Amino acid sequence: MVPFQQRKDSVLEGSARVTPSVQPHLQPIRNMSVSRTMEDSCELDLVYVTERIIAVSFPSTANEENFRSNLREVAQMLKSKHGGNYLLFNLSERRPDITKLHAKVLEFGWPDLHTPALEKICSICKAMDTWLNADPHNVVVLHNKGNRGRIGVVIAAYMHYSNISASADQALDRFAMKRFYEDKIVPIGQPSQRRYVHYFSGLLSGSIKMNNKPLFLHHVIMHGIPNFESKGGCRPFLRIYQAMQPVYTSGIYNIPGDSQTSVCITIEPGLLLKGDILLKCYHKKFRSPARDVIFRVQFHTCAIHDLGVVFGKEDLDDAFKDDRFPEYGKVEFVFSYGPEKIQGMEHLENGPSVSVDYNTSDPLIRWDSYDNFSGHRDDGMEAGNKQNTNSQSGSISGGLEDQYPWPDTHWPSQS
Repeated sequence: MVPFQQRKDSVLEGSARVTPSVQPHLQPIRNMSVSRTMEDSCELDLVYVTERIIAVSFPSTANEENFRSNLREVAQMLKSKHGGNYLLFNLSERRPDITKLHAKVLEFGWPDLHTPALEKICSICKAMDTWLNADPHNVVVLHNKGNRGRIGVVIAAYMHYSNISASADQALDRFAMKRFYEDKIVPIGQPSQRRYVHYFSGLLSGSIKMNNKPLFLHHVIMHGIPNFESKGGCRPFLRIYQAMQPVYTSGIYNIPGDSQTSVCITIEPGLLLKGDILLKCYHKKFRSPARDVIFRVQFHTCAIHDLGVVFGKEDLDDAFKDDRFPEYGKVEFVFSYGPEKIQGMEHLENGPSVSVDYNTSDPLIRWDSYDNFSGHRDDGMEAGNKQNTNSQSGSISGGLEDQYPWPDTHWPSQS
């Protein structure tokens, strides 16, 4: 077996492919090594982030046939090098072939380009730490199909998590995790993913105190009107999710180009929000059965301590890299501690050029893009009789929002 140090060196040099030290152990498929397959398709990304944490990632556009072949190649390599000492964390949607190919699988998937629930991040870190501490030969494999931001969230969170029980021999591992995150994830990650890593780090260190007060959302104000129509302007509507379940759909606001500098979507009575929140703002295309995402933002109410919260363009998923959203644009949330209408907010009323269509029965408006995520993917491969080691929903002791302060059992011992 090639020494671990060779693998780590290749990672620290920024290798995004299977390292040369790993390649000779891979069995050829169709008279082709994995490295040759990758040269042809550039679909597989396998990196030893540290000696004991392996990241395996495929793009969402990966050809299905090549994807399955590469899955089998990776499984052969892992079994050859690590035997029964590896535990695979699946961060994307469930697939029967993954559980068939690997003896130990934990299902922690969440939608691509999104952030997982805060309590799920905690569950993943705790499961990783438990496995790695059980045997010095144990390794963790993070599997992902889609944007590498999923892997980045886990690596960054575990970097902070392991820092709580900081020891000198872990310093190099934390450096490797930090470099991997900064070099390979930050350029392609989403603002909400970085926000949740910040939440997690702050709650671990105590720099963020958990808010346990109820929050009622009354107004969402978009400052700066995006240009999603040929003549400018847009037709936005909101979908709000709590724990990935839809709880509110707004009417469709028609905003002609250059007619407004801002638009306010008012919710009365106020909408009670608790826990992990996803707010998605769509543009409904004019005379077209289609919709575009204007922006998306995820936050957790435990970290909200002000009744007015502002997200700049750089804080908004999708919008942060969309030229149609103005550079000075921002989105403001107005909360209160009760459902009653907030007095003195008349200045937020929209001008006469803004009209609202409250016919939200349109299937395009009601369609939930997260409905089928948790279901098994029908990929035509036999699942076999093997069961997952665990099918995690990410719940810990009833949810973060009911835990204040966080129980010590959530964190590594500080010995």
